[in-house]
Parts: sequence; structure tokens; C-alpha cells
Amino acid sequence: CIRDRVDPFPYEEAERIITEELGSPPESNFSSFETEPFAAASMAQVYRAELPGGEDVVVKLLRPGIEKRIERDLELIQTMAEMADRYWSIADKIRPLEIAAELEKTIRNELDLQREAANASQLKRNFEGSHELHVPRIYWDYSKPDVMVMERVSGIPIDDIEALGAASVNFKRLAERGIAIFYTQVFRDNFFHADMHPGNNLVDVSNPDDPTYIAMDFGIVGTMPPEHLYYLAENFLAFFEQDYRRVAALHIESGWIPDDVRIDELESAIRTVCEPQFARSLSEISFAEVLFQLFEVARKFHLIVQPELILLQKTLLNIEGIGRHVYPELDIWNTAQPIMEKILRERHGVDAAARDLRKRLPSWMEKTPEVPGLVYEYLKQATNGQMETRLSNPSLEQIAGRIESSGRRTVMAVFAVGLVISASLLWALEAPGPRLADVPVLTWGVTLMAGWTAWKALRR
Repeated sequence: CIRDRVDPFPYEEAERIITEELGSPPESNFSSFETEPFAAASMAQVYRAELPGGEDVVVKLLRPGIEKRIERDLELIQTMAEMADRYWSIADKIRPLEIAAELEKTIRNELDLQREAANASQLKRNFEGSHELHVPRIYWDYSKPDVMVMERVSGIPIDDIEALGAASVNFKRLAERGIAIFYTQVFRDNFFHADMHPGNNLVDVSNPDDPTYIAMDFGIVGTMPPEHLYYLAENFLAFFEQDYRRVAALHIESGWIPDDVRIDELESAIRTVCEPQFARSLSEISFAEVLFQLFEVARKFHLIVQPELILLQKTLLNIEGIGRHVYPELDIWNTAQPIMEKILRERHGVDAAARDLRKRLPSWMEKTPEVPGLVYEYLKQATNGQMETRLSNPSLEQIAGRIESSGRRTVMAVFAVGLVISASLLWALEAPGPRLADVPVLTWGVTLMAGWTAWKALRR
């Protein structure tokens, strides 16, 4: 399913690679191995084969000598980035060196087929049990940096509308499912397939009214800092609510724009480019276009470009293009909105905070005995003036002693309150009923710890 076909390299080279990587020739590792590749591209070549256990697989081999050619290309990119950084007036906002570094990392990752196999395994795990997306199984015993062996799958290419129509596929559901899968990868998993051109998307039409996507080629994946994902999702939601003040505030809060920018001026500029979007029907609005326009506006306010957002924007453009090619009336907003809202609730709501608290609490409890001593030592050093001078006046020393004692009581009391709150959250999460027998041992432990800490604080 690799589209950019080039002349294949000879089978003798394939045999050599397999022998070097797996320690024995193809006939020792596979019960059958087709000597003619069924796909050849600039970076890799793919063969059909069968494992000794009878499993139908494909064998992907890295093209010999590709590393040297890639190195030349990367040197050229680096030179261009350095020139842009030196002579381009807006280089400090675009950050060409960082973009070049991100591109280099992406390309180098593609040269490691074991990394690609790991990407496939992660994506498969993220969608375990889902009938919406199928990711081929990786056979790790046969996968190395220059060789990858995975399950052989078949389906109709997503851009073969005629074949999909002949199979009576539900085009609306297929298009909406593609959008839903992508937004789930981005905002739920923070791990998305970033090379989503039509050649890497097949469709299983065994159930044409409920079709399944089949993902291929996992050399390029994207991740983002979690805080950027949150701000991005909030930006989209605020945009479709036409809350341009919120969009402007999010750009500043995220650090994408300097915090000395006047928020009312940014809001006005965002409204100017976004409001015309709503003269169109929702089915015509493009998230990729909105994101591009928001960045264009923000550049005038000294936007600092985040390299990882460029990869996301490019992938989003591909996904929308595929979706509307399959079903031109696709309403991307109504498809994506409930997904983003649900994920934001799950990842950033009260329940998520409580889960995070429960996960961190054992570590905090382990450090609890050290806290009063550390606070005491800090207050002691501060009140003793160990910066440059020391307190010498007896009355001041007396005051300092009171401050120390008060500080210890305050810190202990605050810590006790925190423990009580933690216990209450755990109690509410794990024991919805009022019966004491339902309360977990951990909750009682936290409660008793809080009581003991509060009692000690009050006695001091």
C-alpha cells in the first residue's frame, strides 16, 4: 500500500538483509516467501510471505543505502534552516532550527523499522477491542531495525470510491468514523498516526453498513505536550461557540503568544478572520483551515510556532480531505465536538483529578514524615537570618521563636486539611454508600493520618 512506487532493488539484496538481521536466510524463517515485491518505495520494499505456523504476513525491508541519501537531504535542510535563522526577520517566531530538528527526528525515526513496529503495537493497544480501527499484528520474533514482519491484511483503499460504492459501503458512517478515530488518537491517546494519506488507509467492507478502517505504515506518529492538547481542544470548542475572547485568552495562557499582548486587540483580530467562517454551513467549515487562520492572526502578535502543531495541522488537513472525498456533506464539527467534550471531561474534570490524586497519594504518604522537619528547618534558617545577617536582638529572637512555632502549627494544620480532603475524595470515589464496611483500608489510613497530624499540630 505504498503509493510512491520506484524501481525495486534485487531479491539478492532482500535475501542478504533478512540473513543479516534474522541470522538465517528467508527459507529458514518463512515457509514461503515471494521473491517479487508487491510494493516498492523510496525508503522500503514489501514482500508477501508465510510463517511456519501458517500465518500470512508481509515483510518490509529498509532500502539499502537509504541512510546515506537521507543524510545528504538532512544536511541540506539544516543549511537552509541555519540561513533562515540568520537572515529571516521573523526567524525568532518561526524557529526554523527547531522545525528542522523536528523534521530530522521524524525522518530518522522512519529509518528504524523496529520503531515503526513499536508504533504499530502502541496504536493497536490503544484501540484494543475496537471494531472501528484495525491495526495489523506485529511478529516481534521476526522484526529488527531493517526488517519488519506484520499480519497481512486486505481491504479497499479509502480513495477508491467506485469499489467502495460497489460494496454498498455506508459512506456517511465511514467518513464520520475516520474523523472520530483521528480525534480520539489526538485528544484521548496523545498518539496519532501522522501519515494518513489515502494509501495508508484501507477499508474492511465485510460489514458494509459498519465498515472498519485498517491502518498501514506507522513510520510517522505524532505526540504533543499534554497542555498544548488541552489548549487546542479548548480553542476549537471556543471557536464554535464564537467565544473569541476565550480563544484569545487561551493563546496567551498557553504561552504561544507573549502575555504582554492586549487581549482585546487579539480578540478583535481573531473575530475578524473567524466570523466569516460562520457564513458557511457547518458542513463546509474546516478545522485545518481554522487552525491555519488562527496561527496567521497570532503571528501578527508574535506567535511562537510550536513545531509539533505543524505535524498535527498537516495530518488534520489529510484527514478532512479524505473524509470529504468519501462523503462531501460531512459535518466535521458535529462529529468532533462530542468527542472533544467527552475527552476533556475525562482528562481534565473532577473525576480525572480524583484519579490522579489516588495515584499520587501513596507516594505523598511515603514522604509525609519528612515534611514537618523540612518546613521546620526552612523556617529556622529564615528566622535566623542565615542569608547575610543574623538576628541578635533578644526581643526579635523571641518573636522569631513564636513565628517558628506558629509556622509549624500552620503547616501541620494545612497538611492535615489536605489529608482530610484526600480521604474524603477517596471515600466518595470508592464507597458511594454510607456503610463503614465499604470504606477502603487506604481511605481509613489517610483519615487516621489526618487526625493524628491535626492533633499534633494543635498540641504544639
